[in-house]
Amino acid sequence: MGKSHFVLIHGINYGAWCWYKVSSLLKSAGHDVTSLDMAASDEKVILVGHSFGGIYISMAMERFPHKISVAVFVTAFVLTENLTHPDIIQEFRRRRDGEENWSMDSTNFFFDGPNNPPTALLFGPKFMECKMYQLSPPEDLTLALSLVRPFPLFRDKELFLKEMKVSMEKNGRVPKIFIICKGDNMIKEDSQRWIIQKSGPFVEVNEINDSDHMVMFSKPKELTSLLQQFADKY
Repeated sequence: MGKSHFVLIHGINYGAWCWYKVSSLLKSAGHDVTSLDMAASDEKVILVGHSFGGIYISMAMERFPHKISVAVFVTAFVLTENLTHPDIIQEFRRRRDGEENWSMDSTNFFFDGPNNPPTALLFGPKFMECKMYQLSPPEDLTLALSLVRPFPLFRDKELFLKEMKVSMEKNGRVPKIFIICKGDNMIKEDSQRWIIQKSGPFVEVNEINDSDHMVMFSKPKELTSLLQQFADKY
């Protein structure tokens, strides 16, 4: 088995710490692991994006297609030339229509004043327990509750859409893999499959059973095993 370099990208409210289990397992298997930042060398990397982190690696694919051997989306949003962030949000709102109090105890922050749009979002403890960590060890939820922080929301919509625009010529050159987390209560399986259908083609689509949204906590060994398989292939 060869040595690969993984770049792991977290979702909103989180940081590099949420990959500690998978990062340790990958390092123990002899791989290099970097959280958040693109490698500053001539080697290609395997980008791994979880949840909203899929937006970030989609943007990285547009800017650095020659630096990425494969992009792995773990129950994540995917941007393509024909699938935008507003498209995804609109579809998710449609699917949640009628689901009472979906956001539960999550909090919007209005740092620009109550008469302006919210400027940050923080998932609430009950939301995290029920929709993100229901299959994870309780100590990982405890850790998360002590470390999560508000996620800044984009205020300049025009700039936001411009920065997130990707093309087939660049973004589309990078092979994509999707990992479905079948027990995800936040981005449910049917929503993940909708993303796959709208943002393909993918060179592989894999599934992890009994995995909640935070698969790096609920099924770290299974996730790591898949990532190592990708390292051997790509």
